[in-house]
Amino acid sequence: MDLLKRKIEQDLIKWKNTKNHKPLIVKGCRQCGKTYSVKKFAEENYKYVVYINFFSNPDYVSVFSGSLEVDNLTMMMSAVLGPNVMFVPNETVIILDEIQECPEARTALKFFKTDGRYDVIGTGSLLGVKGYGKEPKSVPVGYETVITMYPLDFEEFLWANGINEMLIEKLKEHLIAKTPVEEALHNRYRQLLLQYVAVGGMPDVVQTFVDTKQMNTVLQMQRDIVRSYEDDMVKYANSKDKSLIKECFQSIPKQLAKENKKFQYSVIKKGSTASRFAGSLQWIEDAGIITRCYNLFTTELPLEGNANEDIFKVYMVDTGLFISMLEDGTQFDVLSGNLLGYKGAIFENLMADFFTKMGRKLYYFHKDSGLEIDFFIRYKGKCTPIEVKATKGNTKSLKTVLKNTEVYHLDSAIKLGDYNIGEENNILTLPLYMGFLLNDF
Repeated sequence: MDLLKRKIEQDLIKWKNTKNHKPLIVKGCRQCGKTYSVKKFAEENYKYVVYINFFSNPDYVSVFSGSLEVDNLTMMMSAVLGPNVMFVPNETVIILDEIQECPEARTALKFFKTDGRYDVIGTGSLLGVKGYGKEPKSVPVGYETVITMYPLDFEEFLWANGINEMLIEKLKEHLIAKTPVEEALHNRYRQLLLQYVAVGGMPDVVQTFVDTKQMNTVLQMQRDIVRSYEDDMVKYANSKDKSLIKECFQSIPKQLAKENKKFQYSVIKKGSTASRFAGSLQWIEDAGIITRCYNLFTTELPLEGNANEDIFKVYMVDTGLFISMLEDGTQFDVLSGNLLGYKGAIFENLMADFFTKMGRKLYYFHKDSGLEIDFFIRYKGKCTPIEVKATKGNTKSLKTVLKNTEVYHLDSAIKLGDYNIGEENNILTLPLYMGFLLNDF
């Protein structure tokens, strides 16, 4: 079985090669591949690897319960891990897996940085989740570097399915030159895109899909992951929030099925308000499961400065998990290109997945008059509206904002849909699968 190639491998090498680097924290939702990538990197780049998993071995927490001086910690680790572990300056890396289970280990990063003999990498899936109850007394601000890891993005999915870097470079050339992609290649990418929508980017799920193409197994695995997220909500949240978080999470498909996709607390439960559910939504976001897309006051840069914190849409970070939360048969509909009811929500969630995994914050524009643009991004230094269409739908809102330059100050736009590259009236039309190339901030 081919091993999945991940972009984080380059980030880890860059971190190691940075002079005087700090201990590293790799955070991200559960099961997105953190442990696997970190261990693989450690084995390939260090002579000695010391691995501690606080989740599967809660007893290891006691290593950090006394003095956090590095000599004491290495002595304690040797005692619990046995004679095979080696602590050699500049040749040993210490991996602290699920570090959120041991707040003192997080605090100890400061001591490791000051001491400087060993590299340390911590991984955590519920870091910063409110109500978790295991917050470190002091997060070692200034003594750690944090990288966020996501499930596989579309480019990593393409690699897993045998599309090489050369073919992706060719796609970029088409985008730059604004020339149509050859029909055979265009159809192959369209097919791979629909597969990505249904499969998503959870590493085990992608590997199973690549090896077996069994969609029923894929769906079962996705639903198991969603269930494990719900178990986390019940297990780790404050008792008063447990049921609220789960209800909030389960309302996401309903929120996105609405014509106006703005997140409404009343959709979770009739008569509900932000004061009751805001903390629950924050919990799910902090766990890396969802991402918010904020409404803009005005269509100008800087986007963050013009966003309304109280009006937003919510998308799943991983589109495959979103599909698995919909009714049975949705996967089959997606793969056959038959996308009736949910099509808008599915492809908007796809773009949110693309943009989030490239590190973009999400913004949209909605006015009470009904005018709505799906996304706004900073692209090539300009404020750029993005419309996402499942098919070749019309773009009335897009034409309106481009026509009224004195109000909206926009001079170009991008429309993504089921077609090849073209340009007309300052609107660049791109196939949906090219969304992952819009990373020119």
